[in-house]
Formats: sequence, structure tokens, C-alpha cells
Amino acid sequence: MRVGTDVERLVRAAQEGDADARERLVAEHLPLLYNVVGWALGGHADVDDVVQESVLRALGGLGRLREPARFRSWLISIAMNQVRRRWRSQRGRTPMDPDSLARVAGAEDDFAELAVLRLELSEQRREVAEATRWLDADERELLALWWLEASGHLTRKELADGLGVSVPHAAVRVQRMKKQLATCRGVARAVAEPRCGALEPVLAGWDGRPSPLWRKRIARHVRGCRSCSARQRELAPPEALLAGLVLVPFPADHTLHVAELAAGAGNGAGLGATA
Repeated sequence: MRVGTDVERLVRAAQEGDADARERLVAEHLPLLYNVVGWALGGHADVDDVVQESVLRALGGLGRLREPARFRSWLISIAMNQVRRRWRSQRGRTPMDPDSLARVAGAEDDFAELAVLRLELSEQRREVAEATRWLDADERELLALWWLEASGHLTRKELADGLGVSVPHAAVRVQRMKKQLATCRGVARAVAEPRCGALEPVLAGWDGRPSPLWRKRIARHVRGCRSCSARQRELAPPEALLAGLVLVPFPADHTLHVAELAAGAGNGAGLGATA
């Protein structure tokens, strides 16, 4: 039986009130949700809450899903809407620099810290992780979905549904994001020690925190500096760095978590499925 057909049957059974089917839907899609939300939020402490909100909204609105075969795309769309809400609620907060972040046990890890500390990335994977800190919030959101697509965990249609755009529009956005990621990788490498001597005057007054303004200034230097430009030639394409990448760790108590989520939504705790 094809996976899509199996999910469709589970959705229809769950819509008819089958508690076991609801629990199976949660169990089979919780790892996907943890990765979509985990990468999009960069390992933020709110990942668990956003995953739970997404599951409750999905199960609470399951009866209104007219095309059961589109359950995965629909679920990802709900999850990304919850991610956007969380980003909006966090807007205006001052990000911690990596050194301060490392000193705070259990702090709200950003993507770079999560990657370096938990996923044991190779040097270039570390650089990619650091480069994501220079991306804008919407670009990090897209990178999270594209990373899962490139590693075979999402389809392009599911990525587009998660963004709420058409497949052709998603393709354009992915290309733009990858171009920006390449710029950010160059910036991250340029500011790493040892630095180019000509870059030091450019960085005068920089507080060490990534920002669009400093990204623009540093990228301009990289493009015009023969030494810094030469350092970018050996960068591997991001797709080539996926092979050894581990996905976001799944909670050890996931069995209990699944039962609680399914039961909670079934008892009326679910919310509407719209954003």
C-alpha cells in the first residue's frame, strides 16, 4: 500500500471518530513536525509548544479537511503558520551573541548553537549553521523547509504549501534564498578568525551581532577584496553538506506525548485549523 493511500485512510477514519486513527496520525507525523518547526525556529525553546499547537489545530480542524490525501501539506501549512506567529511574537527581542549564549545553560539556542553543539557538523556545516544567523527571518523559514526537501523529507509541493505560495513561486524564492545563503556564508567566513587585515576598519563599531546592515557592509568588502573572495572559491554547495546531517532530536517521551496530544484534541482541546 502506498504511504499516501495509507494516510488518506487514516484521515478518513479519524474524521469518523476513530481514536486509534487519530493517535496513529499524530505518531506518524510528529517526527516531521519536530523537524519542520525545529529547523524553522532554529532550536528555540518554544519548539515543543509550537508543535503541540500545530497538532491541536490540525486535529481540531480535521473534520473540515476535504482532501484527506493532502494531509501532509495541510499539516505543514498549519505548522508554518504557527511558526510565523511565534516569530511575530518574538519580534523586537535582542538576539544574544554566541559567547553569551554558550554561557547560559539551557538558554534559547539559536540555529548555529544547536547545529554546533548537537549535530557535530563538519567545518563547512558549522559555517553554514553560522551563516544562517545572517539570514532574515523569512529566509530562515524557507531554508528550514528547503533543507528538509533537499534531504528527501518534503516534496516541493509540500514546501510550497508550507509557504502558502505556488510551486513556481516557491522555486523562485528558493533560488533567491540560496543566493543569499551563499552571501551569508561568505560573510560568516570573512568575520571568522583569522580575519583579513583590510576588514578590520570595516568592522569598527560592530558589536558582533548579525544584522542586515552589517551583512551588506561585510559582503561589499568580500566582493571587493581579492583575499576574501579567494576564500569563497572552496565552498561546497549546501546540498553537498546534507549527507552527514542529523535531523532535530525527537523527544524521548514521544509515546506519552503522542497519546496526550491525540487525546487532548479528541476531548475538545483542539483549535480551528486556520491561521
